[in-house]
Amino acid sequence: MNNLRKPHCFVELNDDAKRQFIDSNAAFQAMEAARLAALEVRGGMYWKHAGKTDYLIRTSLSNSQKSLGVRSVETEAIFERFTARKAMIEQRESDLRESLVRHRKMNRALGVGRTPALVVGILNMLQSANIAEHFTVVGTHALYAYEAAAGVLIMDSAALQTRDVDLLWDTRKRIQFITQMKIQKSSMIGLLQRVDPTFSIRQDQRYTAANSKGFEVDILRREAIEDDPHPVRLSDDEDDFWVTQAKNAGMLMSAPRFSSMIVSTSGVMARMNTISPAVFCQFKRWLAQQPDSEAMKRSRDLRQADLVEALIEEYLPQWPLVQGQK
Repeated sequence: MNNLRKPHCFVELNDDAKRQFIDSNAAFQAMEAARLAALEVRGGMYWKHAGKTDYLIRTSLSNSQKSLGVRSVETEAIFERFTARKAMIEQRESDLRESLVRHRKMNRALGVGRTPALVVGILNMLQSANIAEHFTVVGTHALYAYEAAAGVLIMDSAALQTRDVDLLWDTRKRIQFITQMKIQKSSMIGLLQRVDPTFSIRQDQRYTAANSKGFEVDILRREAIEDDPHPVRLSDDEDDFWVTQAKNAGMLMSAPRFSSMIVSTSGVMARMNTISPAVFCQFKRWLAQQPDSEAMKRSRDLRQADLVEALIEEYLPQWPLVQGQK
């Protein structure tokens, strides 16, 4: 590892910013739990009168209906529990949304975050569409998750500089993903355009979408094995992403997961799911050794590996380096 030194590599958040990150993270996690609970009470219930009998009907977001039986002591109790729980969860979500607005303002005032706003917007879109579990952030933007968890800022601006975000798609869960996309009634590019309407698929590189400012989103996958389909498009939409195979992405797919709340410069929060910092270092060093690696990219990959190794040793000892990696 290069001779990296803490004063030159990292700057710790001040005490006020650290406290604010901890407080906003607690509120953010509470909202995540509330949204998860809300999934259990999606749709609604009502009584439907047919003939001389009332039936309890459960409705879904897709407007499908299911009868839970005729009116009885049992079905009335089901209805009362459901409506009470739904009201409680909705009130909790409302209260937490107000809390997150306050935390967003404090995050901005205290300089808690600096993840690019567009990246935060994309991650929150994946979450709201219930497809976040199908994607892992790999590449340079993972550094924002590592520094957030460590409570520091990486001072090497060149190591953070990038104009694209790489999303690794989990082919092992493709059936669940397709099902969820049908519920969303959208293509992947359509979801991205909810974040920035100027995103469009590059015709010369169909796994990449670029916006009007040249920022790109790449959708990657592991190299095809076993029953993996290839090539594969993310939806039935002819203008949607075709996912590309990435060399050695199997290492990333099988890596331990690393998850952290990240914060944008405007204070907005999102969850970033990425790979363990140790595997990040391992993969970056492997990339730098490839014969086709460009000199500038090789230098940056090695620099990033050095930075994350230093970050692990100083601030993230619970994520130890792979034996013999240094």
